[in-house]
Amino acid sequence: MSKEAQEIAAFVIYLAVVLTVGIVFFLKSRKSMGGEKEYFLGGRKLNGWVAALSAGASDMSAWVLMGLPGSIYLYGMGQVWISIGLFIGTILAWIFVAPRLRRFSIESNDSITIPQYLTNRFKSKSRLLLIVCAIIFLVAYCIYAASSIVACGDLFNTVFGFDKTWAMIGATAIILLYTFLGGFNAVCWTDFIQGMLMLIALMAVPIIAALAMNASDFAPVAEVVTGDHYYNFLSSGQFDWKSVSDILSGLGWGLGYFGMPHILIRYMSIRSEKEMRKSRVVGICWTGLILLMASVVALVAHEYLGSSLAEGSQSLVFIHMVRNLMPAFIGGILLSAILAASMSTADSQLLTSASAFSADVYKPIIRKNAGNKEMLIVGRVVVAIIAVIALLIATSPSCEGIMALVSNAWGAFGSAFGPTILLSLYWKRFTYKGALAGIIAGFAVDLVWLFTLPQTGIYEIIPGFIAGLVCAVVVTLIDKKPSAEVETLFDNARIKREQ
Repeated sequence: MSKEAQEIAAFVIYLAVVLTVGIVFFLKSRKSMGGEKEYFLGGRKLNGWVAALSAGASDMSAWVLMGLPGSIYLYGMGQVWISIGLFIGTILAWIFVAPRLRRFSIESNDSITIPQYLTNRFKSKSRLLLIVCAIIFLVAYCIYAASSIVACGDLFNTVFGFDKTWAMIGATAIILLYTFLGGFNAVCWTDFIQGMLMLIALMAVPIIAALAMNASDFAPVAEVVTGDHYYNFLSSGQFDWKSVSDILSGLGWGLGYFGMPHILIRYMSIRSEKEMRKSRVVGICWTGLILLMASVVALVAHEYLGSSLAEGSQSLVFIHMVRNLMPAFIGGILLSAILAASMSTADSQLLTSASAFSADVYKPIIRKNAGNKEMLIVGRVVVAIIAVIALLIATSPSCEGIMALVSNAWGAFGSAFGPTILLSLYWKRFTYKGALAGIIAGFAVDLVWLFTLPQTGIYEIIPGFIAGLVCAVVVTLIDKKPSAEVETLFDNARIKREQ
């Protein structure tokens, strides 16, 4: 069997497993008739391991196998601050956000989406926040999902020589199929499988490369050209604005965890406080290992591949490493990790955006008497629409690539929702108007900074997050105090512990 045939066989086996999971949960959901809560939140029944790896896999999209290693491979250790920022962010989110958000969302009329939680948290009858959130979701998730589709196109184009556009269309169709079939449970269980595959791939490749480089006949694929500051954590080699802005921007990535809806709903779906504690340990350890090994892959690749990948093709570093080192079938399995990372993020984003529209806009505003079956149909239609828009973005000639797409969407979500989520969980005085102001201000400043001030070198999530926090606090202090009912909800959620 040829090398290409073995790689194709490995991909087919992986896809068969993923689709089987979707079919299993589709059949289970038809028997249970759980409705929108089952489809969009899994009935709050996830165990600790599945929730933790699902949160991680839906977070670590293909950029952790392509964008991040490619950036470190090309520019050096100064890019590692992104990994450090993300690791700090995930620790803080699991400790300070996850347990409280689960309790607060249950106390807030058993909310199943982030916009619904924020509205119910303040006992508000206004629908304005729901509409604002739905708009932000649709915009940001179209961009975010596009990054996963681009990764699939790059993968199949590089490995099999498939036309990139057709490869992206095929990947979109597969993601849609199993998201349609099984809803939240299918997405989470496939995320669990994909999270394990991503970890195995990232751990195996640098170890095997190191063994290969110790062989007596080893020679780099190309000459190793290392700049003066490649191994320096200060990207310019000295403590100047370039180094400071790279450090601040890298650490700023961690702020995104407080406002990332597809991660936050994983926290809400965990079935008990006991499972939450297990999830915290598993989730932090998994994310730490993934980020560490992604950085190691880049540094090992720099020695193994030399400077064979120029700017513009650096995102293919993991693919080239696997194809140079591994037997074809094993290599195909490991390369499936890229497909896994892409699909685990895209499916989560599609489902979260669909739930935001159907549960938060369609039912309360357009069709108040919509039943479960109608809601599921609407959710699936929205999934299809967002997937098509994301595909159009991915195939556009002006698409800037995986890292840029992820960076833009991550910044938008972190700026818009991060400050509001934190304040809603920890500030009793916080009001609905403050939340609305914080979301709008954070999102607006993030966009303005992205389009008008990129030359500063500061990642737009930092000014966006600060603006959202300041506006939320100022508007709340100007606004009248919350009602006694809202304060009681806060107190009940804060002290409640599940045995």
